Amino acid sequence: MILNRRKLGNIGEDIAVQYLKKKHYKILERNFYSCFGEIDIIARKKKIIIFVEVKSKQDDRFGLPEEEFTYYKKRKIYRTIQIWLKQYHITDQHWQVDLIAIDQYLSQPEIYHYRAVSLA
Repeated sequence: MILNRRKLGNIGEDIAVQYLKKKHYKILERNFYSCFGEIDIIARKKKIIIFVEVKSKQDDRFGLPEEEFTYYKKRKIYRTIQIWLKQYHITDQHWQVDLIAIDQYLSQPEIYHYRAVSLA
């Protein structure tokens, strides 16, 4: 069954949240919006804030989910992170961006977790 992009994205984010919880991440927020874009999941593990971008695909016709994490998307995420940090008055906290790519076209979704990805 082919899902629309929004529904597919929501399912992917739910899968990612459950995965992160199993790995002992504390979920702080989901779907933080700014004028620049959205951060799918904001979590904490130990003393690091992790901004998580989730990419899901239902088929492999147009490449892997990871390939949708483009330079343009990275710029939008960086700007949105700056707004989130300012909103919560966070100036001295370590943070990173993780990418979770989910292949949902397999019988059991495959999860690929890329930690501390570059925004360059």
